[in-house]
Amino acid sequence: MKRIKVSLARRSDRSYEIIIGRDILERACMLVSQRGCSRRMVVIADSNVAGLHGEACVALMCRLGMPAELITFPAGEASKTIDMVLSVSTELLERKVDRSATLVALGGGVTGDLVGFVASIYMRSIPFIQIPTSLIAQVDSSIGGKTGVDFKGGKNLLGSFYQPKDVIIDISWLDTLPEKEFKNGLAEVVKYGIIDDADLFETLEWEASALLERSPGILERVVERCCAIKKGIVEIDEYDLGIRRILNFGHTIGHALEGVSDYRINHGTAVSIGMVAEARIAEKKGCLDRRERERIEALLDSLGLERTIPVDMDTNELLSRIGLDKKRRGGKVPFVLIKKIGVSFINGSVDENLVKETIEELKV
Repeated sequence: MKRIKVSLARRSDRSYEIIIGRDILERACMLVSQRGCSRRMVVIADSNVAGLHGEACVALMCRLGMPAELITFPAGEASKTIDMVLSVSTELLERKVDRSATLVALGGGVTGDLVGFVASIYMRSIPFIQIPTSLIAQVDSSIGGKTGVDFKGGKNLLGSFYQPKDVIIDISWLDTLPEKEFKNGLAEVVKYGIIDDADLFETLEWEASALLERSPGILERVVERCCAIKKGIVEIDEYDLGIRRILNFGHTIGHALEGVSDYRINHGTAVSIGMVAEARIAEKKGCLDRRERERIEALLDSLGLERTIPVDMDTNELLSRIGLDKKRRGGKVPFVLIKKIGVSFINGSVDENLVKETIEELKV
């Protein structure tokens, strides 16, 4: 079991640990109990995860002296709304949950974002713990305190920065993860190599087959490395005002793809396509060498990730969605671009005609 501390103690101590390992849930929950987060635990999971793991997780916490109960909500991105925030909050009120309780986000990225947002506003904030069960949540969304829901067609337009008390990452959850959801997370893994770690990228190139087979050794190494990269970035820029924005590589176009498809294109697929588009934009602007861009596309191919845009998707609607991106400043949308694999930077804006040209060439 490995413990990585996210140190956020500049003004008030919001530091916490990422606890990583295989079959560690019981040991990790014992650590949580020893820290005093045990008066009342409310586990919140979507209908899929609740059916698989909800009752077992509640039973484990009760056995360890942490009285726990379960709340469920319908699975899927469609639940990531302000209406669901109100629904969950109503359930908490009806159960007389007060500020002495701790919420537990058990599930993937939707669950973590939703529960974190509820925790940040319910009774002016109560503690919460992340127990991510998907690859995308384990390597990315459970760390860093970004919470939120979708609104008016925009991804995560309502939300807050609110750090968890702990993040418990049990690699064994990934053994039974559906193939589609596993690949959903691989796109975020590739992102970390592209933006910050050329060695990780090279490891992914060499170990693509083992990763797809979910070999425990390579999987644990990759998850740990991604968590370490993100924790380092979050420590420098907790509120997404500077360097943390490099984590949005592939997401500017990716989020637009999700929205235009009414979320039929999942997050990982959208980010994979978005990374290809944004790498090509960097190449067109003379920032990225063609061979580096080809390596990126080849790795995505070897991992079975999508890199083309559906031919019937409306380009103008995509451009309109990009214009609604929450990162926009003064009417301009910044893009994360690449100088070479492992080195990224934030570009003030990209000419809309160049974005349009790139979108069109990716349609097949």
